[in-house]
Amino acid sequence: MEENRQDLMEILEETRPDIDFENAKALIDDQMLDSFDIISIVSEINDTFDISINVNDLLPENFNSVDAILALITKLQEE
Repeated sequence: MEENRQDLMEILEETRPDIDFENAKALIDDQMLDSFDIISIVSEINDTFDISINVNDLLPENFNSVDAILALITKLQEE
C-alpha cells in the first residue's frame, strides 16, 4: 500500500506540482483539479497500476483526496 501511495504521489505531483496533495481533502469539490488534470491522472494511474478506471468510477468522491484515489486503486486491483 505504501508503494502505491508513493507511485500515486509522483503521478499527482508531476501533473500539478502546485497542489499540496498530502493535505488536500477536496481536490474536486474545491476545483483544484480540472477535467484535463483528471484525464491525465487517470491515464497515468491506469498505466502505472495496471488497472482500468472506467466512466462509472469518475466520481468526485473517488478523486477528492489521495486516500480516496488510493481506495479506488486498491478496489480495482482486487477485482
